[in-house]
Amino acid sequence: MGHRFLQLLIITIALTACSDEKNSPAATGNNSDSATEVAQVAQVDAARLLAAESDTANWMTHGRTYAEQRYSPLKQLDPGTVADLGLAWSFDLETQRGIEATSLVVDGVMYTTSAWSIVHALDARSGKLMWTYDPQVARDKQRHLCCGPVNRGVAVWQGQIFVGTIDGRLEALDAATGKLNWSVATVDPELPFSITGAPRVINGLVLIGNGGAEFGVRGFIAAYDVATGDRKWQFHTVPGNPTDGFENDAMKMAADTWKGEWWEIGGGGTVWDSMAYDPELDLLYIGVGNGTPWNREIRSPGGGDNLFLSSIVALRPGTGEYVWHYQTTPGETWDYTATQHIILADMEIKGSTRKVLMQAPKNGFFYVIDRTDGSLISANNYIDLTWATHVDMETGRPVEVEGARYTDQPFMIVPSYLGGHNWHPMSYNPNTGLVYIPVLDFPAMYGQPENFRYRPGGANTGADGIVGSLPDAQAERDALRALMKGRLLAWNPVTNTEAWHVEHAGPWNGGTLTTAGNLVFQGIADGKLVAFRADTGEQLWDFATQTGVVAAPVTYELDGEQYLTINAGWGGAYALVFGEYVRSESLPNISRVLTFKLGGRESLPAVDWQPTVTFNPPEQFADADAIRRGFAEYQDTCMGCHGLNAVSGLLIPDLRGSAFIHDANAWKSVVIDGSLAARGMAAMSEFINEQQAEEIRAYVIEQAIRGQRLQKQ
Repeated sequence: MGHRFLQLLIITIALTACSDEKNSPAATGNNSDSATEVAQVAQVDAARLLAAESDTANWMTHGRTYAEQRYSPLKQLDPGTVADLGLAWSFDLETQRGIEATSLVVDGVMYTTSAWSIVHALDARSGKLMWTYDPQVARDKQRHLCCGPVNRGVAVWQGQIFVGTIDGRLEALDAATGKLNWSVATVDPELPFSITGAPRVINGLVLIGNGGAEFGVRGFIAAYDVATGDRKWQFHTVPGNPTDGFENDAMKMAADTWKGEWWEIGGGGTVWDSMAYDPELDLLYIGVGNGTPWNREIRSPGGGDNLFLSSIVALRPGTGEYVWHYQTTPGETWDYTATQHIILADMEIKGSTRKVLMQAPKNGFFYVIDRTDGSLISANNYIDLTWATHVDMETGRPVEVEGARYTDQPFMIVPSYLGGHNWHPMSYNPNTGLVYIPVLDFPAMYGQPENFRYRPGGANTGADGIVGSLPDAQAERDALRALMKGRLLAWNPVTNTEAWHVEHAGPWNGGTLTTAGNLVFQGIADGKLVAFRADTGEQLWDFATQTGVVAAPVTYELDGEQYLTINAGWGGAYALVFGEYVRSESLPNISRVLTFKLGGRESLPAVDWQPTVTFNPPEQFADADAIRRGFAEYQDTCMGCHGLNAVSGLLIPDLRGSAFIHDANAWKSVVIDGSLAARGMAAMSEFINEQQAEEIRAYVIEQAIRGQRLQKQ
């Protein structure tokens, strides 16, 4: 059937998933027994957060301290004792989608989230449930999500728990009961915004950004009063329509770096994850995402750097005032966000102590930046790249390879749009002087689309990729699977070179934690939590988690014992899109909190599960041209949830085995009419018509026929 352009991209308009997840009441649990205790232990204020570095007992903010180092001074666990680390308790979460949260632990209580922004308070000693809060997000909101209904955690301040919900609310909960204190819509609910990141609190202001850049929104971060939810300031990351005037001088400056009428489709630049804070300089650092669409040729015809896309921006946290920025990828065109984890540290470089900011964004370069003024100290690639050769230290700009912008012909790019490092947190150990990075390493083909069609409310990447002929390009897909790599990388930020690395079986491994006990902990995609020596990378211990782990662990101390905890549950962008390449060891999704201590002797129940799809396809009713059109439309509309080449990562039902492909009317009732919207499968009628839906069905049938044939071989 030949080669053709198609979107090999993370697209998330939702031909999403039937799910059997439970909707619990808004707040449930054993509230009365624990209310007094929780009210006492949730008293986190500015003084406690400023002193968090020396507080070994707790993990009170997302990165443990405002510097976001994810380093703990605890050292009861060390290379000599870690072999006796065992499971102390586990808590089953009621969702079956990706679990990405960093748990907070404050005075014996753990606060964590599962999919769908559901919040849990647990006894950190025993795992006993204190309360659960479910914000009741409409399941068809998935049509506006790039990577599933994930959430990365909460913030705590003076007896309140703050959570951002998938549908764009910021909510404050009573820490004692889980009851809702206040809720504000941080975005226009009619627009395709989302929130997956964890809030931060600085001096009585709770800060939150948002996601949705591919869907045509204009990104921003905002600050809200912790007591009332009143918005105190808002900083946009891309300029609006110049004829409407600019909110501040920063937006006026940024507008000079754009061309065309970018504001008609939002611009993008969402602040969906990373933040860090330096209280001495009183600077908040945020990471900014990609544009709408990814492709600058379409987004800003005529070029331009397109500030503040793919930038680190320093703001005054009390006012939102712009101070400085550093752009990692000027004129971003590959989905190379700078939303990845930001770490602050003071370190000696060339004989001088420097206040530095470190980031390993998607583009594959590791940056060390002077956080006082944004000047570049060093930059070096942490994986092998094909899109740029190096960063020019005079200009701070990457030196691009000719053709990498794929305007004339397709170009194979490393790293892919998932980046060399994605959202999974890295960590920094001041004793070893090393940063521990969960690295992704695989390519993607980018190409200029023949006919770009902007779809309001839909994913608009503006970049096409190439895959092999359909339906039998198995050899090419096997070759691609072999290219998909992942590793734990220890990086020296002073020399900006690798210290050591450990290869993993595949990509999409979890975030890292490092400790004064000379340890690094990481959950990995093939269903393990692993401890490594921080100085050498030697593996010392592992525990079978029964599911791929993507979240980052934390550690805390109670009654003289050091605990280690991690949220397990396979999911996220790679799991959804690249179902054909996901290793069976990653599956199934079993969403749990797993907590360990020395001498722990608990065990997990056995799992009897095989990653199979039952193929029973109907006869093909369409001709080759209709299947070809269905293939292209599937990639635009369905791939982000149901997987590349219609092969699901099995977080959601695999369409190739669906009963709905047997009947045109049943298929239409779901895809066009939205009969399963309450279960997450939104109606697609705003993007495709009935004929296109039927052609998608023909393509899925063809993939089911192919799958059945391969299964018999």
